Amino acid sequence: MAPLACLLQEMGHRVRGSDNPLYPPMSTLLNAAGIEPMVGFDIAHLESQPDLVIVGNAVPRHNPQALETERLGISRISMPQALSRFLLRHREPLVIAGTHGKTTTTSMASWIYTACEEDPGFLVGGVPRNLGKSFHEGTGRRFIIEGDEYNAAYFDRGAKFLHYRPETAILTSVEYDHADLYPDPESLLAAYEQYVALPPEDGLVVACGDSREVRKVAEKANCPVIFYGLEDHNDLHPVGPVSTGPDGSHFTVRDAEAGDVEIHLPMTGLHNVCNLLAVWAVARRDGLEPRAVADAFARFEGIKRRLEVVGSHAGITIIDDFAHHPTAVGKTIAALREQFPERRIVVAFEPRSLTAGRSFFYQPYLESFSKADRIFVAPIFHAQRLSAEERLDLEGLAAELTGMGVVTTRTESNDELLKKVLDELRDGDVLVTMSSGKFDDLPRRILADLQGRD
Repeated sequence: MAPLACLLQEMGHRVRGSDNPLYPPMSTLLNAAGIEPMVGFDIAHLESQPDLVIVGNAVPRHNPQALETERLGISRISMPQALSRFLLRHREPLVIAGTHGKTTTTSMASWIYTACEEDPGFLVGGVPRNLGKSFHEGTGRRFIIEGDEYNAAYFDRGAKFLHYRPETAILTSVEYDHADLYPDPESLLAAYEQYVALPPEDGLVVACGDSREVRKVAEKANCPVIFYGLEDHNDLHPVGPVSTGPDGSHFTVRDAEAGDVEIHLPMTGLHNVCNLLAVWAVARRDGLEPRAVADAFARFEGIKRRLEVVGSHAGITIIDDFAHHPTAVGKTIAALREQFPERRIVVAFEPRSLTAGRSFFYQPYLESFSKADRIFVAPIFHAQRLSAEERLDLEGLAAELTGMGVVTTRTESNDELLKKVLDELRDGDVLVTMSSGKFDDLPRRILADLQGRD
């Protein structure tokens, strides 16, 4: 909502809004745009009646301003409806959706098209380091946007990406998530099937062919499909082995025009190689010069809160990551193993989302966390919203992981977790914090405490 507000202000609209108290980076973003949010949802904020109200999906039906908007008959739309109306109608949207990797892939695409002087519009659910911001109106034909599968608003219950008019749709992965919105895997699968059917006949779907579920979903496309991935049966895949190490990933792609092209991505993790391949497929289809694209990838600096190195002190490296789904947790730990092969990987994990705290992820978490060396687990953030049967058994998970040789400590608060982590960290450790929320700014608090010991 904050980046959208800034975009609309940039386009010449007068923008104001209400929210709960905000904190950086969103508060900083709005201040820089000259937008001062009103705190709280007092109906008095609507007295100078706006022409249009845009409602975010965190706003419930009984919100006072939502009720007053309806009573006054003010026009209202959801955030994705606003994007479609104001930003996508006269562009060729490139939409990136999937359970995992959409923020990274959207950031990559936004940077590649910018570096190749295409001046794309973009809206990303994170902050690409090369670009320094998560949004830009742009003048190029492409508008690049992250396609969220979550609902749009209380009056617009479908997935956000259904409003985004993709000319080209990337699908990175399909796994069950958002159990509070999708009651079963089939309902989420149906949403993705609607997504791949959106591009026109002369459009394109670019899908990760390593996934059986993605291939099944892609059958619903009404346009050509390019499958990418690590496996040789895909249309686009690395030629020969992928070399990974502390400086990132090195591999070769075969291009119809340029032949074999050497690629260097300064990021570890085979999942990031797959993300790159998706962007390569679209960029080359759009006619971007292959050497320029490869050069831009070599300069990609990543995204904040995606394996973001917060700092190092006393031989300890602190990393902040957004991983919360078991698959993302496993991929993050595997990427850290590649980047820091000789060091101890310590994980501090917060089951923040409603889905992350659910019992059906017990076995997947067990498998993912078993790849770490030491684990600390915070309380389930939404524990009160889950029944005892629905709730993830953290005590059992900690006991089973410890029995497997991965000592796991369950804590009763984030402050207790902070203390226990600080008591144990030692020279050579890599600590990664994982949460889909702010996690009480834990990584920076840990770094500050380590520095304060000098």
